[in-house]
Amino acid sequence: MAREWFIEKTDYGAYTCPIHKSIMLIGDKWTLFILREFIYGAEKQSFNSLLRSLKPISSRTLSLKLKKMQKIGLVTKKVIRKERPMKVEYQITQMGKSLKNALQSIANWHKKYAP
Repeated sequence: MAREWFIEKTDYGAYTCPIHKSIMLIGDKWTLFILREFIYGAEKQSFNSLLRSLKPISSRTLSLKLKKMQKIGLVTKKVIRKERPMKVEYQITQMGKSLKNALQSIANWHKKYAP
């Protein structure tokens, strides 16, 4: 008689752990790097300046990540129509700035413990 094995999938959405929920919002590779550019660079940046700073990110990936960050409330987007060609400027919000200590703690941990 053959035994059937079932792989149970964990429903991570059911967890209430604040670390898990934070990682789900900002824990992907590019979001942290984009935050770093705003926190340790200029608070207002154009799409193209971010694209140059974050090589080898693709423009599509950067656009998707910035949209996600806007939805969460980490950055705002301002379209400047007076200029030709039209310019798009992103600015970190107070909520985004509040992550500076967390990023600094990660950097300090790396300096202390990384091989």
